[in-house]
Amino acid sequence: MNHQEKPPEENLTEMMEFALLGFADMPHLQWFLFGLFLVIYIITLMSNGTIFLITKMDPTLQSPVYFFLANFSFLEICYVSATLPRMLMNLGTQRRRISLVACATQMCFVLLFGGTESLLLAVMAYDRYVAICNPLHYPLVMNHRVCIQLVTGSWTTGIPVMIGHTYQIFSLPFCRSKQINHFFRDIPPILKLACGDTFVNEMLVYIVTVLFVMVPFLLILCSYSEIISIILKLPSATSQAKAFFTCSSHLMVVVLFFESCIITYLRPNTRHSDGTDKMLSLFYTILTPLFNPVIYSLRNKDDIIVLKKLLCK
Repeated sequence: MNHQEKPPEENLTEMMEFALLGFADMPHLQWFLFGLFLVIYIITLMSNGTIFLITKMDPTLQSPVYFFLANFSFLEICYVSATLPRMLMNLGTQRRRISLVACATQMCFVLLFGGTESLLLAVMAYDRYVAICNPLHYPLVMNHRVCIQLVTGSWTTGIPVMIGHTYQIFSLPFCRSKQINHFFRDIPPILKLACGDTFVNEMLVYIVTVLFVMVPFLLILCSYSEIISIILKLPSATSQAKAFFTCSSHLMVVVLFFESCIITYLRPNTRHSDGTDKMLSLFYTILTPLFNPVIYSLRNKDDIIVLKKLLCK
């Protein structure tokens, strides 16, 4: 019998490609999902872009809190752009194959932006801590140079870690099905496809999660424990309500982002399910960037006033 063998180059191509299933289990909803996520993407870009622009253009919004908010809005644009465009392309064309290099690149950017968001949320909590607990020293402590250093550190600290972490994951042999049951390249579904013992890789996932999720989250908790203790000592209920209102927007974003991240990456592997992983990932990669402008702007009178002025011009 003659067996027709494929050329080595074609075998290599097959070995270096994955199929991203996404929402393939809902074939009748593909165009509905395409329209839904396209609208979400456009709203996310426009809302976060508006916050970024008004905090840069208006001279009354040049305090540290708005400097951090502008960076946070820009980060959310980057974060959602690392996942949604590819998802929209998959839904629109039904072409789900992706090369290993493209797969690793997307995962690296998702991890990098996720780690940056954790650190930036911790920086914003520190800003609120200084503003409420040490108001007289606030202009000195949170000067422009310090703000730039904190933001730069948030953006750059995770770069070598996330690049190394991604390289280490994609150095594994993948001898099982190349079908990723997810809408983007996340760590848990990728590790399910790897051959052999992945214990070391799973431990590294926990270590990176502790460093870039749990440590910032605990710092935020420490900051807010001090903030709440100071607020409760204020003489009037009006002052307490105003102080709580100042922090409420940031707290809502912290809960929305960190809860889904912690559950996703710190659960035991035996408790991972494809459906749950997809839902949790939707929260911290898509819904959080979508809701952040609403949470911050609708609870911030300064943003609303500036936006009205710009629209009236």
